[in-house]
Amino acid sequence: MAQPIEVFFWPTPNGHKITIALEEMGLDYVLRPVNIGAGDQFKPGFMKISPNNRMPAIIDPDGPGGESISVFESAAILQYLGRKSGKFYPQDERKRVEVEEWLIWQVANLGPMSGQAGHFRNYAPRLVDDPVKVEYGRTRYLNEVNRLYGVLDHRLTGRDYLAGDYSIADMASWPWTRNYVSYDQNLAEFPNLKVWHERMKERPAVRRAIEKGADLRAKTLAEQTPEELARSAKVLFGQTAASVDGAAKQAGGS
Repeated sequence: MAQPIEVFFWPTPNGHKITIALEEMGLDYVLRPVNIGAGDQFKPGFMKISPNNRMPAIIDPDGPGGESISVFESAAILQYLGRKSGKFYPQDERKRVEVEEWLIWQVANLGPMSGQAGHFRNYAPRLVDDPVKVEYGRTRYLNEVNRLYGVLDHRLTGRDYLAGDYSIADMASWPWTRNYVSYDQNLAEFPNLKVWHERMKERPAVRRAIEKGADLRAKTLAEQTPEELARSAKVLFGQTAASVDGAAKQAGGS
């Protein structure tokens, strides 16, 4: 019997992409928590499989040729799992290209812009004393998320899913729309997106994926003391090339 896939995970949208895929594909897996607020992503063991010091990452003991393989970056993981399972990632080249377009759209646009919007809306006001310094970034990224929701809404006109049949493209995008309130968005303004969002939310595998690892969730910003917020902010937002260099040396890399 094959050993389960190890999933290096924290309950964030990027982490949930992978657990949704695994649940939908029926692949056996085990969670390996990576507390990003505590700096677990810079531990030597994790750096060996994720040199960008970001989760998620996976180790599949039953990789190509029956040999273990590690994969980092969420899109690469989703593509790997789609090929491994033969599900939600079509073999027909035209259909596959369509899925890849919307998968890459998510990792290049919806994820990064939502992350920045969440930072300037939720974190920055607690970290920067001068609201004027926060406002430009807040407005810039909230507007961009609004634009991207418009892109999704238009794409979903007359469609149940982003790229024909349900696919890894939907699994990638949905977690980044799940907390739309955190990005000051109103789904009532995007009727096609809203219907898709609710359709995704009701899928049994999606519900199972969100439930798994929920106990790992850290304190909300409102629950954190100023000292706790300062520590986590330093880990999450205070890293430089020197940080990567130091962690890589500890991991035995070049």
